[in-house]
Amino acid sequence: MSKTFKKATFAGGCFWCMVKPFDQWDGIESVISGYTGGHTENPSYEDVKRGDTGHYEAVEITYDPEKMPYDEILEVYWRQIDPTDDGGQFHDRGDSYRTAIFYHDENQQLAAEKSKQALADSGKFSKPIVTKVLPASTFYPAETYHQDYYKKNKKHYEEDRAKSGRDEFIGKVWEE
Repeated sequence: MSKTFKKATFAGGCFWCMVKPFDQWDGIESVISGYTGGHTENPSYEDVKRGDTGHYEAVEITYDPEKMPYDEILEVYWRQIDPTDDGGQFHDRGDSYRTAIFYHDENQQLAAEKSKQALADSGKFSKPIVTKVLPASTFYPAETYHQDYYKKNKKHYEEDRAKSGRDEFIGKVWEE
């Protein structure tokens, strides 16, 4: 019996910080750092960082929907970002660091829009939710040295993440 894997694509600021939260769940086959949503073919990290390609730094997740349903992946996603910031995420500023959910089919689109509305209605944030829900487009994997950065460069990853303010924000907003 062959498994049917699906794709989910999210932009949440620096892609280094978006891999580990998804990578740890049963049902997640892979999490790839890369670029999507822009107009330049085969962009490099330097191209995207420069800010003129239109791409977001993003992660493409391959998952088993029987073990990890898309709605649960959305919950993990929302808990990694500041969905009210349209200028980037935490200390990473600029268009390539904006947030977005890139849907691969109508079911994902509906689920993403529903979860976004539920978050807006929750009262958790005093500002509007600005994370976009967009159709998935070509995903370009980032350079090899960006893949699994949190594993390969643990010390630098932890230092960068600590400086970013992401964990403080997550703790403040999502503590229960």
